Amino acid sequence: MKKAPISSSNGHETAASPTLEDVARTAGVSTATVSRCLNNPSVVSDKTRKRVLDAVKSLGYAPNFGAQALAAKRTRTFGAIVPTMENAIFARGLQAFQEELQRCGITLLVSSSSYSPELEEEQIRGLVARGADALLLIGFDRSPQIYEFLEKQQVPYVIAWVYDPDQPMLSIGFDNRRAMQSLVTQVLELGHRSVALITAERNGNDRAQQRYEGLLNAMKAHGLDPKTLHVIETTYSITNGAEALKTLMQSDQKPTAVICGNDVLAAGAMVQARKMGLKVPDDLSITGFDDIEIAEIVTPTLTTVHVPHRKMGKGAAQMLVALRNGQNPDQSIELEAVTILRESLGPVPKSET
Repeated sequence: MKKAPISSSNGHETAASPTLEDVARTAGVSTATVSRCLNNPSVVSDKTRKRVLDAVKSLGYAPNFGAQALAAKRTRTFGAIVPTMENAIFARGLQAFQEELQRCGITLLVSSSSYSPELEEEQIRGLVARGADALLLIGFDRSPQIYEFLEKQQVPYVIAWVYDPDQPMLSIGFDNRRAMQSLVTQVLELGHRSVALITAERNGNDRAQQRYEGLLNAMKAHGLDPKTLHVIETTYSITNGAEALKTLMQSDQKPTAVICGNDVLAAGAMVQARKMGLKVPDDLSITGFDDIEIAEIVTPTLTTVHVPHRKMGKGAAQMLVALRNGQNPDQSIELEAVTILRESLGPVPKSET
């Protein structure tokens, strides 16, 4: 049916915007079905959803989500704030998070805090001001005032990439401390006694701090003095990982094993080791953390800790949707992070024994 023209602000006549009723008529379904398809597509059959979406496309229909949000006091928009988007550390988990939200008809807005607590606070307040129904946050470490703000605004949130049964906030993640201790224990059992750590800045980053503590726990369990640990803090990048290794290998106490806070730093360290004529793992062992794609394509392949990124992302989305719908998930969820042994870890060099 031809739409009646209306006058635009410049005096020209334009066709009226297509309505929900127009879409329903074109697709041969009820307006309720169209609404379900757009707002909760998982409950509509593939065949019906295709008919509706084809009608939406052909008519150029754009749902008035602003009006819907005012009526329902919901925007169907969730926010996620990650520390960085410069490498793949959070990409896999965020992808699974977005896929699950999309299945529920929810749009995702993503911000990166660049590991800055001040910037993260601005982004949290900004997303809430823009009507975000719920938030995904990384790690527990932020000011109490932020948690109080979210409670007052009645904006539900879930913490990911960490797990601590003593924390009252709802979370889904893994025990960073225990995961690193398990990895370093395997390093030490191969005879290594001179180890070093390349890590992100630990201040304001509970994941990095807990991994550091896990390393110290492993050292203490093997009778090593934690004071002998050489630590370099830097931002996550291949270049910084390379520079950190160069510094370590120029020190008086050269390590036989370098533990890296993530796979990106480890990849940089391996590049630098090759430039310096060091064979990994014959001359130097290097380990990472995260098990992102780079761990399997570097040469030699990287020993690391496998983080359950996709399970974490999907689970976080399901928890947030439940919270937004007025349900109360029983408890935080702990996932397993396991050591993946590959070629970059070997016994202590014979020259050091």
